[in-house]
Amino acid sequence: MRVLVGWDDAIEAETIGLILNVDDTVVEISTEGEDFEEKLTSAGWDIVLFATNFPNEDESLRLFLKIQETHDNIPIVGAWRQGDFSHLAKLISHGLHSHLMRDTEGDFIFLLPSMIEAAQTAVLAQRSRILAERLREEVDSVRRLQESVIPRDLPAPEGYEIVARYEPSQIRVMGSNPVIMAGGDYYDAFNLDGNKLILLVGDASGHGVKACMSIMTMHTLIRMIRDRRYPNTVDFVSEVNRRLCSSDIVQDEGGFITLLYSTLDLENHRLSWTAAGAPMPVLQDLDTNEVKVMGGEDEGGLPLAIEEEWVYEEVEMEIPRNSRLLIFTDGLDEAFPADEEDAEQFGIEGIIKSMQASREMPLADALQKLFDDSNAATRGSGRHDDTSVVLLERHKEG
Repeated sequence: MRVLVGWDDAIEAETIGLILNVDDTVVEISTEGEDFEEKLTSAGWDIVLFATNFPNEDESLRLFLKIQETHDNIPIVGAWRQGDFSHLAKLISHGLHSHLMRDTEGDFIFLLPSMIEAAQTAVLAQRSRILAERLREEVDSVRRLQESVIPRDLPAPEGYEIVARYEPSQIRVMGSNPVIMAGGDYYDAFNLDGNKLILLVGDASGHGVKACMSIMTMHTLIRMIRDRRYPNTVDFVSEVNRRLCSSDIVQDEGGFITLLYSTLDLENHRLSWTAAGAPMPVLQDLDTNEVKVMGGEDEGGLPLAIEEEWVYEEVEMEIPRNSRLLIFTDGLDEAFPADEEDAEQFGIEGIIKSMQASREMPLADALQKLFDDSNAATRGSGRHDDTSVVLLERHKEG
């Protein structure tokens, strides 16, 4: 640490040098104002210590302001003579935060190492708070960009009801309140050809700007080609995969995207889907309260943007009357208490249990319970992966 000292008493200055010049601390002391100002122009000072009447009472305020102007990001410690309250108050009003009183016996000198250390610690803490706030602002701007692609109104065909929700992950900065992270999840639902309903969830690897831009790239691509007449979900997902394999944004640093893309035929109530590394859909029979995972692990497919010629599969099933369909990203089932070793995830078992417990609830309340139960599985540590969920119900009369 490099300390610049401006002092009005040569004898005290010598003692200060002996006290402070220890270990890795290097001290430069000036007892003349002109010499101090010349040294002040040099870079690399970590802290400035000065007598509040240095070089004299008339010039000390000007000198203090020059220190602030020249080194606005380092701590300044002022030492004031007992009884000189008015002059000290003037410096405080101009931004002096750290100061100590010079007693007549000179014992204050022995307090200087602790005072300097405390002042530097306070400045570092302030810098951390500023950086944390800037992080919050940056993350929030990226998060708003990512959330702009998430639909607010979902098309509910006759005989059906749809609810969906996106919940971002959280981190803690310097023990402060959680920062809501920008992520790479999203969901979408839209009508196609008047008799088909498209439901999808996507999840880009990682967090922050990279994941956000990856998922927006896929969202834009899907919106560009969604009206083309692809014969099945496999062909659509394969086309998305081929195009993303040439995307530098997605593939940077080994990035990839998981996707579940499904088409619900509203005439025969059959759902066709293709999964690219995404969790399988879950179907709940509200008459029997049986909840089961649809499809097998071998039908999951490789995430997008990894292998251009990967051959995906299509799975088909009927959505019976009085049933609910859940599609989701892995943030839902992979919730766990981060601070506990060998802790279990919420898991598919937790999803099934939650859905069975919400059988009699309205659809929106059932969705809320899913998130509440998944969050409860973290035991207060917060969700560490963003999550997208789409919950579809076919009514008894549908």
